[in-house]
This record gives sequence, structure tokens and C-alpha cells, in this order.
Amino acid sequence: MAVSQETLPPKKKRPTAGLIATPSMESDERLIRTLLLRSKETSSLKPIPFVLYRNSISIIRKTKLLTLLLEDLVVDHVVPCFPASAVLCFEELYIVLQSIKTLIEDCCNGSKFWLLIQQQSVAHKFHELTLELSTLIDIFPIKEMNLSEDIEELVNLIRKQCSKSVASIAEHDIILRNDVLEKLDRIKSEIVPQQSKLKEIFTRLQLNDSTSCTDEIEILEEEVKNQSDQKSKAEIVSLIGLVRYAKCVLYGESSPRIIRCRNKSNSTDLTIPADFRCPISLDLVRDPVVICTGQTYDRASINLWIESGHTTCPKTGQTLLHTEMIPNRALRNLIVMWCREHRIPFESTEIKEKVNDVTTNKTLFEATKMTVSFLLEKARASQSSEKANYFVHELRALAKTDSNSRACIAEAGGLPLLVKFLGSDHPNLQVNAITTILNLSILEANKTRIMETDSVLNSIIEVLRTGVSWEAKGNAAATIFSLTGVHTYRKKLGRKTRVIKGLMELARTGPVSSKRDALVAILNLAGDRETVGKLIEVGVVEMASEVMDGLPEEGVTVLEAVVKKGGLVAITATFHLITKLATILRDGTERAQESAAATLVNVCRKGGLEIVTELAAIPGIERVIWEVMGMGTGRGRRKAATLLRILRRWAAGLYCNATATYSTTNASSTTTVGVVLPG
Repeated sequence: MAVSQETLPPKKKRPTAGLIATPSMESDERLIRTLLLRSKETSSLKPIPFVLYRNSISIIRKTKLLTLLLEDLVVDHVVPCFPASAVLCFEELYIVLQSIKTLIEDCCNGSKFWLLIQQQSVAHKFHELTLELSTLIDIFPIKEMNLSEDIEELVNLIRKQCSKSVASIAEHDIILRNDVLEKLDRIKSEIVPQQSKLKEIFTRLQLNDSTSCTDEIEILEEEVKNQSDQKSKAEIVSLIGLVRYAKCVLYGESSPRIIRCRNKSNSTDLTIPADFRCPISLDLVRDPVVICTGQTYDRASINLWIESGHTTCPKTGQTLLHTEMIPNRALRNLIVMWCREHRIPFESTEIKEKVNDVTTNKTLFEATKMTVSFLLEKARASQSSEKANYFVHELRALAKTDSNSRACIAEAGGLPLLVKFLGSDHPNLQVNAITTILNLSILEANKTRIMETDSVLNSIIEVLRTGVSWEAKGNAAATIFSLTGVHTYRKKLGRKTRVIKGLMELARTGPVSSKRDALVAILNLAGDRETVGKLIEVGVVEMASEVMDGLPEEGVTVLEAVVKKGGLVAITATFHLITKLATILRDGTERAQESAAATLVNVCRKGGLEIVTELAAIPGIERVIWEVMGMGTGRGRRKAATLLRILRRWAAGLYCNATATYSTTNASSTTTVGVVLPG
């Protein structure tokens, strides 16, 4: 396998050598003391333990000698000020020491496999820094500084040590690199590598358990982001495939691993800021993007919306002139900061997409097939739920990575096996199985497999209704939401009473996080007029009213969708919620106000004089509408203006029936309705 020999790129958060600024010194004494501190920091570093040990220990030893020299200069400093040439040497020396420190730290903290592959260029970098150090020692003005004989001898010793430096790599490092490349070539040729050989490689690189392999995969995925060259990206992606496979094969059974399922109870008391929630999924935005209407959505949600055949903006209803998306990096940074502050794991899809750009890589594809085959075989053969749980958890993680992994799992017969585990009374196993199916359902072809296989769909519905944990039920609801992304499947699922009742029950009784999973599925189902009828029959309006007490934004959004498609039956059912909607219009978030205003407009237009009279009788309603018109969202302001026109027409005696035509100009009447809403 051909591998490029580009210099190991520095981490993005680290300054490159060219950007390292020398300290601004007020005196020569301060200059030498600052330099001594940097030298001590660099010389105290530990050498790279797994590869290029000889190169790193060699340069560290030279910095230790340099530290001794600087200590002697500090002690013996009797010259009032250093010569200009000495000051220049010291300033350049500071940059070199910082570069050495940065290089060693990046090598120790970065990907071990990528360092192994790039060892030649990194060894050359070590050699270059040694030569720079040697040059500075050569031009150091010993005579002009009147140094003692001991210090001169130390300078000569450092000069001698630097002059002996050569750009070489230990033979065992070269052999190890060739072994890795040979394994990658064998995988590409669909030849399963020997476990004993893999074990030797991973032991040498100190990847001794499942956790260290997971960390290595994450670092490699981050490294893909740092690369602009497609060839380098492909090489790193191949390594990711190798590590994923080896992690499962080498440490699948022996590694003590605690499976931590998503703890939804922790988020029960935590309210996600409205601006951080996707208007479609109502969940935390992971990858915010701006579409042509200026609205921001989570990339996965808006992609699903568009792929389902919609041609309008979900929030504004405007026709999409194009489907290009611009990353909203400012919002993403704010979300990341908020997640860190509240200790919420934040996983962006951005890195996954960078990896997906090169998922056609043959080595990665074959490694994924080998990994899937191994995990499925082990899961089938597991004699206990605990053992099966580990392998299903790994399938869950793999299904989350990319489309190729999802396709491989489904094509290898993963769905029937997962259905078997959906019936388990082991909480973690059931959660991991349903979440794996959820991840698989992202792929369109897998949606078809799920919907056309009754045993799979029925098992998902059963977990939704009788799952052993709220998390399992919530992820079953999320799977239903994913499946409703296809119009024909949305209609099919909407005809199933068990689906409707299961989602309604979860929305009523589940914890906050599970409620949201159920509500977004209901919201998608409400896009079909026939399904809305079923929802109204089983009490969706009453459920939305209950939800509005705790989750006003989510509850009123569902109610808006039902009223929009539900006709007079929905209007009648909503009549008793007029006051509650007015309260949300006053006290809710901007998005809740927007949905409340839109719902009231629909109810008033379709419900006629009686409903408008009920709304007008609420004290202070006109002032509340004015406030929304002044400070609400763009759509919220437009809906509030329409609502105000309706009330003005009612006050002028011009609103007679539900089919009245509304003027687009403001009525001339100045009648006000009420003063304030009750607190």
C-alpha cells in the first residue's frame, strides 16, 4: 500500500513553529530566566514510548545539556547586558525549544498508527530541529561573553552532540510500519489477518484494550479533519477500518467493559435553550446548517425532510429555491460551550462526514465487512445476555459511523438477529438492539428492509409499547420517526393503531427525553390527513394539552400540525384550549409563540365567530399580540398580524362566519380588547 511521506501535521490548537512568538524581555536577565524555564519544560518531557523512541530521547538529552548551560549562565551572569548576537541566539533558541516541545507532545497525544505510518517525515523533523539547535550553538558568541572555561566546555559538548545527529529510524520501527501496511494490503485483498500478528502490532503500539482502541479511532477521525489531501485521508480511513476490526477481534471478550447507555434521566431537569433546538426534531442541534430561507436546522433533520419529498421550509412554509446548506459555525460553537458547561456529551456529525467523504476506500470497506461478520457470529454464539450485549453494543457503534457500515450489517443478516434481542428482558441488550436498528434505519435501503419485514416492524412496535426501559421505548419512537421520512411508510405506519397508541402513551407518561422522541414521531405522522383523524380519535389534542404544561413548545407544535390538517373535528377539540394558547402566546419562547399564533389563526379562520369571540373575551389579548408582532420571529410576527386583523374585524362587526374573506390591510377600527391576561 503506497503511503505518502508528508510531515505530520500539527494539531489545530497548537501553534506551529513559525507562529511561536518570542517573549518580550525588559532585561537580559529576564530573557535568560525565561529561556531556562522553557528548556526545563522541554527536557522534562518523556520520550515517545511506542515509536521513534530513539529520535525523541536523543533530542531530549540535548535539551537537558542545554538546561545545564543556561543554569550556569544564570548563576555566572556578570555581564551587564548580553551582546546583540547573543540575544538573537537566545530568542531563536526559545523558538526551537518550543518547536521541540510541541512536536514531542503532538506525537505522544496524537494517533499512534498515523505516527507510525508517517515516521520517516517525523524523524526528519526531529533531525531538522537538531540541526537548528546545532546552528545556534555554532554561532553562539562564546568569546564576546567572557564565559568561564566550564561553560565553554559545556557549549562545545552540546555542539559535538548536535553535530553527530543523523536522520535515522530504528529498524524495529521500520519493520512494524511494514507489518501494518502488509495487514492493510491483505484486508484490501479480502484476506482476514492473523489475530496473533494483529496482537503483536497493537501491543507494540500500547493499544492494549478496547478503550485505548476507541480513543485511537476518535483521534484518527479527528486527523481526517486536519488533512486536505485526499490520499492522506484515504490512508487514515484505512487505518480506522483496521483498528475497528482489531478492537472487536482482540478485545471483544477479554476486555472488561461497562456499557453505559444514554442516561435520559439526567436530562429530565435540564431545559435545552430554544435556540439550540432543531425546529424539526425538537432535539439538541448537533450540526446546525442554514438553508436558503435563512432558517437554521440540524443537518440530519433537514436532510431527512428534503429527502422525504418536501420542497418548502418546515418553519416558514416558503418554497426552497435550492437545497444548499451553509454550516452555522457560530451557533455550533455556542452549543459546544453549553454542552461542556452542563457536562453533556457532544458528538458532531461533521467529523463523520469527513470520514464518509472517503468511505469508498476499498480497505475500509473490507475491514468493515470483516468486523460485521465477526460481531454477528459472536453475538449469535453468545450463551449469555451479558456477552451478547457487548457485541450488539459494538454493532450499535458501527451502525452509527457511515452508510457502508449500515449496509454491511443489514446485508449480512443483522436485522433478524437484532429482532431476537429486542425480546430480551436485559435492559442494556434491548436498548442496544433497538438503537442499532434506529441507526440502520438512516439508510434508505434499510428503511425498506425494515418496513417490508413484518417481524422487524412488529418487534419495534412491541418495544415502543412494552419496552423494559424508557430509553428503549424512546429509541423505538425515534425509529418510527426515521421510518416516517418516506411518505408511503408514513401512511402505512399511520394506519397502525398500535403505533399511534404506543406513541401517545409514551408522550403522556414518559420522561422528558422519551416524550420528545414520541412527539417528533407524532409530528411527522400528522403530516398525513388520514392519520390526523386517527390521532384525534385517540385524544391527540388532549395529550398535547397535557404536554403543554411541561413542554409548551413541543406540545403547541404538535397541536399546530393537527389543527392544520384535522378540519372541523380538530377545531372543535381545540376550542377549550384557546385560553391556554393565549397564555403561551404571552409567556412562551419565540418558537412556542410562533406555533401558538399559527394555531390560533387556523382555529379562528376555520372555527368561525364563536371561537373568535372566545379569544376576544380574554383580557389583554390584543396587547399580547402586539408584543409578538414587535418581538417575535419573522413567521410569528406575520401570524400575530393576521390574528390582530381577525380581532379588529370582529370588533368592527365584520366577522360573521368561518368562510369570511380577510383583508390584508389593517382595519381602521381602534377598538381595544381587554387590558391584561390573568397572571
